[in-house]
Amino acid sequence: MIKQEMFLEFSSSEKKSMRDAYGDSLIELGAKNRNIVALCADLSESTRFSKFAEKFPARYFECGVSEQNMAGVSAGLALSGKIPFAASFGVFSPELNLEQIRLSICYNEANAKLLSTHCGITTGPDGATHEALEDIAITRSLPGMTVIVPCDYEETMKAVHSAAKITGPVYIRVGRDKYPAFTTKKTPFVLGKANVLMEGSDACIIACGIMVYEALMAAYQLSKEGIQCTVINCHTIKPIDVNTIVLWARRTKAVVTAEEHSIIGGLGSAVAEVLGENFPVQMRRVGVKDVFGESGKPEELMTKYGVTRENIIYAVHAVIKEKNKVI
Repeated sequence: MIKQEMFLEFSSSEKKSMRDAYGDSLIELGAKNRNIVALCADLSESTRFSKFAEKFPARYFECGVSEQNMAGVSAGLALSGKIPFAASFGVFSPELNLEQIRLSICYNEANAKLLSTHCGITTGPDGATHEALEDIAITRSLPGMTVIVPCDYEETMKAVHSAAKITGPVYIRVGRDKYPAFTTKKTPFVLGKANVLMEGSDACIIACGIMVYEALMAAYQLSKEGIQCTVINCHTIKPIDVNTIVLWARRTKAVVTAEEHSIIGGLGSAVAEVLGENFPVQMRRVGVKDVFGESGKPEELMTKYGVTRENIIYAVHAVIKEKNKVI
């Protein structure tokens, strides 16, 4: 059951940029571990890596407009015992330098961490060329790659710190704009373990990134109609939390996924794979259809491309209707 005070707490959340968490978390890590190094491809201000560059200039490497070179240098540093964090926009890393990530980093099991910004349709004014909608699909297909899509500022901080603790390649993706910061330092975060934020028996909404907040708002609206939804924050796309997904699929027998990414190859596909092999149920995917984006205000683009709480609500109604037909 969703309580009014819970909704008010979420809806009044301060908006913060998740890319700011990149700079803040790296400074914390750099102060504790001298093996932490940072690399960027002429986008240090946009990715907030400029904070690390100012604090630890000897451990910052500016690779210029060459994400391919940045991936290669990251692999070399990792294989030399350093823990490199490399940043760019999602359309440039991992999409422009996929070959170098695949062979230099993943094939060599290099301990390199790739942090991307400006991912998803909410990149907005930068237009289709800069709106990464395929990056989750790309990275989760790479052997050995851990893929994380945090939902807000605090969770991004935790994701970066967690990435530094594990050995092996990691990809983290965030957007460009400011989003509600609704989790706290006490909110659990364990790589590979999804967070159940709300519980309901009628349907299960599994979301990642900024769509977690949209899922919470959708669940609240649905509760007014008497529809109780479970909301799951699936921040780790790979390795995905099979047990939690199957558990709630069994309990609700109706699943909706929500992501600011193409519905092809992203969270929706990953969940469908899990359910197809373990417990097939009625399912709908909310995400960008098989199209490129365009320039515009983030909120306008979310509406046009079908990634809003209203789209989640519509999908929940549809999947419950189909569930009831089967029953």
